[in-house]
Amino acid sequence: MSPSPAPAPPARGGRLAVLVVGLCWLVVFFDGLDMFVYGAELPHMLEHKALGLVPDQAGDLGSYATFGMLIGALSAGTVTDWIGRKKVIITCTAVFSLASALCAIAPSLGVFGLGRFVAGLGLGGLLPTTITMVSEYAPRGRGALIVGTLMTAHQAGGIMAGFLGLWTSGPDGWRVAYWVCVIPLLVGVPLVAKFLPESMRFLIAKGRIQEARALADRYDVELPATATERPVTGDRWSAVAALFRGNLWRTTALFWLASFCGLLLVYGVSNWLPTMMRGAGYELGSSLSFLIVINLGGIVGMLVAGRCSDRYGSARIATVWFACTAVGVYLLGIQMALPLTYTVVFLTGLFLFSAQAMIYATVAGRSTDADRATAVGWVSGIGRFGAVFGPWLGGRLVASGSEGWGFTAFAVAAVLATVFVALTGLRTPRQPAPAEPAEELSTAGPAKK
Repeated sequence: MSPSPAPAPPARGGRLAVLVVGLCWLVVFFDGLDMFVYGAELPHMLEHKALGLVPDQAGDLGSYATFGMLIGALSAGTVTDWIGRKKVIITCTAVFSLASALCAIAPSLGVFGLGRFVAGLGLGGLLPTTITMVSEYAPRGRGALIVGTLMTAHQAGGIMAGFLGLWTSGPDGWRVAYWVCVIPLLVGVPLVAKFLPESMRFLIAKGRIQEARALADRYDVELPATATERPVTGDRWSAVAALFRGNLWRTTALFWLASFCGLLLVYGVSNWLPTMMRGAGYELGSSLSFLIVINLGGIVGMLVAGRCSDRYGSARIATVWFACTAVGVYLLGIQMALPLTYTVVFLTGLFLFSAQAMIYATVAGRSTDADRATAVGWVSGIGRFGAVFGPWLGGRLVASGSEGWGFTAFAVAAVLATVFVALTGLRTPRQPAPAEPAEELSTAGPAKK
């Protein structure tokens, strides 16, 4: 990460931006479905003792996928800056789809756990790569909104997982749900392979100017102004080292700690919300409905946070959002009337998921073209330690009959995330000067202030 934001790219042609965001939205939708499906199907698997599953094992099993995501995110960030965004998106989507097929046919808990671990490798690599891609095609001053829009796909996938949980209640219904998660291999991969362009900024950063120019000609847009900059010639680890040069180590460490807490929250709540709510006395149908409602709140939160972040700064919004998340998660541990509970769940989702997304938006905005994917990938990857710990912690608390303490533990994580993001600095970065007319894209109108 650089000490100040990289110059914003010139406005992109509308057709190209819609194409990139639309295709990335599709694969992130399936990413969210695959991530949330375990939490949605877990109550059924425990009820029917599928594959001999018991609560003590469920927390460990939930951590297998998040441990795979940790490895996937750390690897993908660097590999993406090395071989390109598009190849990594295709590979990650294919990996988690095939792994879901393995889960669907799993004859034992060990094979199922292997499938979840392999799925995590793809899931962990896909999200930071798509965030990087859409950030590089975002219009000037709309970076956080574009990231927020992309992340609505994750919550939409969570909603679909909740409906799958309601529709697949039989002893083998969970197998049907995992077969549904194979669809991106048949739909998403072919569409991305055929229509998704490579990042022009990646091509330019690698000195592949002719390829970038051919891509710009194909979509009738102009090259970014960085086409005249010196190409990056360092090895693929230089971007990682750049995160710690000078005084950047402090900011990098704080973002990593905040991401740890944020993903502990996201994955702990996502995996265990239905089970903890059922343990708190709610019916199974209501408990699964909470998963749908919290993700509906997440969609609204992404859009609201994105617009607010582009105006006030994504670090500021992440700080406020995490503080509100702490309050909401703590309140979930208090028995309330059902309508009030639904309201609190919705508001908690509004703040919870978008708070973490704004960490990604902040890091992407403060990074250079050469190390953006690495910076986002590593902040996501280090955060995956929290994603591993969250499901494990939830499993231990549920197994001991202490579901109520789970909400308190998650609320503490939100408070810590609030502090860590605040310490990175909340001053709104100065907006770059508008590009000269020669740098504007032929298909775009005047850039908005």
